[in-house]
Amino acid sequence: MLLVTGGAGFIGSNVVADLNEAGRSDVAVNDTLGSDGKWRNLQKRRLADFIPPSGLTDWLAGRKLDAVVHLGAISSTTATDGDEVIENNFRLSLRLLDWCTTTRTPFIYASSAATYGDGDTGFVDDGSLAALAKLRPMNLYGWSKHLFDLAILERAAKKQPLPPQWAGLKFFNVYGPNEYHKGEMMSVLCKVFDKAKAGAPVRLFKSHRAGIADGDQRRDFVYVDDVTAVVRWLLATPSINGLFNVGTGQAASFREMIEAMFAALGRPSDIEYFDMPAAIRDTYQYFTQASIENLRRAGYNAGFTPLKTAVRRYVGEFLDRPDRYR
Repeated sequence: MLLVTGGAGFIGSNVVADLNEAGRSDVAVNDTLGSDGKWRNLQKRRLADFIPPSGLTDWLAGRKLDAVVHLGAISSTTATDGDEVIENNFRLSLRLLDWCTTTRTPFIYASSAATYGDGDTGFVDDGSLAALAKLRPMNLYGWSKHLFDLAILERAAKKQPLPPQWAGLKFFNVYGPNEYHKGEMMSVLCKVFDKAKAGAPVRLFKSHRAGIADGDQRRDFVYVDDVTAVVRWLLATPSINGLFNVGTGQAASFREMIEAMFAALGRPSDIEYFDMPAAIRDTYQYFTQASIENLRRAGYNAGFTPLKTAVRRYVGEFLDRPDRYR
């Protein structure tokens, strides 16, 4: 059996879908469903069990698993309850790490590109403690993920016991089906689609930085299928350990993403630009781009879906259909 924490969430439910499509129904999900329709992310899936967070410790007792894919977290970059975030994102991760170490269970977990902060030191997934110590996350979520990266890398550096496989994945700007419950944390494409289809213009931030055009703020947008492919590869390659960026390695602008959406709808682009709120201008990121050389050196040689292709797929197969769920 495999355990996927956060398995009803965006990336987690896509991992579960991949596992089901590969013929595995022995998948247990640990998550909360709430009342915002998140259950629909799993409505087409086959599960061996569903465990609420409060029951996870008892459920794990005496159990043998093939692997733990730990994606559960408070993932909002605007979260402000430090105690809650640390308990869920750091301390729970430590307990799972200890369990996997004791039971010799492979452990794959979600870190985040938010650990890089403003990007002034670059976006290189250097697995050394010295490199990690230079990072300064800009929000509570990023800091909680950074703390766990530091903890596991320190154990590795000191040659302390660890699971037979451990891999941390620094996801960049992931988008795709089943992100609909995420509210403000949805991708820009998902946020604007319905209004754009109804004929309204899409509004993007103006640039407030010299030399950067309006809408040309850039992110490493990575389609969720490419993210889950990396997870599947790690599950099939238990000799691989380390910290890895998961992005395309190629930044694209918000304008390019929205233009691709209009092209997928068969319409001319209709974009308006408005002033970025003054409160965020000094901390707004204008550029992220994953260095993926570490992943390539580890042996991952699959490609990443080009932006236009991924947007066309997302729109045509999900957003522009009555049933948007994978």
